[in-house]
Amino acid sequence: QTCALPILSYLCTLYAHCSQLLVQAGNIVNKYDTIAKVGSTGDSTGNHLHICVIVDGVYVNPKGYLN
Repeated sequence: QTCALPILSYLCTLYAHCSQLLVQAGNIVNKYDTIAKVGSTGDSTGNHLHICVIVDGVYVNPKGYLN
């Protein structure tokens, strides 16, 4: 399962391999809100999370956006 959160008109974050989504389309989320539970979905050997950052429709390295 995936969860995409629009941040700005040109910026979106996407979280993949969630075992459970805790938000629905249209929900407003705030910093530190729990949006999903990490899981082991698809062809994987354990729990993990993919974090994607999308800028103007292009996937970019999320490293510069994480702190």
